[in-house]
Amino acid sequence: MELREQSKLPTLAQKLGDVTHVSPLLRKAMELSGCDAERVGEWLLKCAVERGASHYRGSFDDRLPPDHRELSDEEVGIGLCLAHHPFNPMFIRAAAQMLSAPGTDARALTRLAAMERCEPILLHIADAAERVAPAAQPWAFVRGHLSRRHRARTEALPHWSRFVLQTGYTPAGRGQHVEWLTRNE
Repeated sequence: MELREQSKLPTLAQKLGDVTHVSPLLRKAMELSGCDAERVGEWLLKCAVERGASHYRGSFDDRLPPDHRELSDEEVGIGLCLAHHPFNPMFIRAAAQMLSAPGTDARALTRLAAMERCEPILLHIADAAERVAPAAQPWAFVRGHLSRRHRARTEALPHWSRFVLQTGYTPAGRGQHVEWLTRNE
């Protein structure tokens, strides 16, 4: 790839002050989708929306291939958090909604997050969930089982309010109602 062909957007790794690694999950997603490293994130976002991250529904390029069920829900969610992607906070927000489901395998999720070096991102989401829904799974499990030894600059990650629905009115009238976004199943 020539210099002029490289993405103009910084990667998530660059935003976090981190480096990328050889990712088996990225390679698997690229093989299953047929997408290159620049487009695989869009494909994973499309898959997440089709699997219930409906808050991020939009129009996707018709040339993106269909979802591939060989990737587990946990792999799609972690795939959206990979440091290799051009920086796009919507990927992280969609991953949070995608993984916020009763069927998410928390043990597999934490194991995959450690393997793919996504611990700071998952912990950021888990800490945001603690503000709104402290007992929500898999986030309570993630907070208790992922190591915080790897530090990254998380100020580039979405604010906790971007993982929730907030209203200025409730059924009882004026007031604030905050609800953690969960996957539609």
